[in-house]
Amino acid sequence: MDIATLVGIIGAFGIIIGAILTGGELGPFIDVPSMLIVIGGTFFVTFSQVTLGDFLGSFSIGMKSFLYKIDDPVQLIEESVELADIARKNGLLALEGQEINNEFMQKGITLCVDGHDPVLVQKMLDSEVKQMLQRHENGIRMFTNMATVAPAMGMIGTLVGLVQMLSNMSDPAAIGPAMAVALLTTLYGAIIANAFAQPVADKLTRATELEAINSKLIMETIHGIQEGMNPRVLEQLLSTYLLNSNRPTEE
Repeated sequence: MDIATLVGIIGAFGIIIGAILTGGELGPFIDVPSMLIVIGGTFFVTFSQVTLGDFLGSFSIGMKSFLYKIDDPVQLIEESVELADIARKNGLLALEGQEINNEFMQKGITLCVDGHDPVLVQKMLDSEVKQMLQRHENGIRMFTNMATVAPAMGMIGTLVGLVQMLSNMSDPAAIGPAMAVALLTTLYGAIIANAFAQPVADKLTRATELEAINSKLIMETIHGIQEGMNPRVLEQLLSTYLLNSNRPTEE
């Protein structure tokens, strides 16, 4: 679990609330109609931009920004070399029953053991990767849209408040509080966009990039095993997916 997103979002909200309390009370910054316009408006506008299935699925994808666990590519390479060594010495059937933690790699090895053609195996794995990327893209798009819509709904709420204020100018003492309430919607929109929606979208983008790299590494592993590639050569090939600082050094 990567807690950076959770800590970052909680920390951002904590700093904002702390700054408010330092200068006064929290009460004046809470306005139910403003919340309804910004939160409700953002929710329904975002909902209208995607299909129902994509909308509901985006929330489970969004949880990846808090709970996702990307396998260490170094460990994946070590496991891949071990599997390649077993397959080269004892044949593909020897891989049956091997304990493999990564689900995608397990599926690829199962296809190898079942004796499918390498071209078909790569095609099936590639199709699964594309579906994964599409699901993630839908989630990223929804949270990016949310980050765009929230400030706009905040501005709409502010305009509504200003119209209501200007239509009742008979009481000068009420102008100040009315202006403050009108500005709250802009504040809410900015907070939702910059302290929640955009960070989640950015984290999902990074998680997708890392998962895509691991998927390509695993597909290369499966291809190498089916081709009977030397484990040491396979290790050098897979190492190209690592940062230079993480690549094994020549002895």
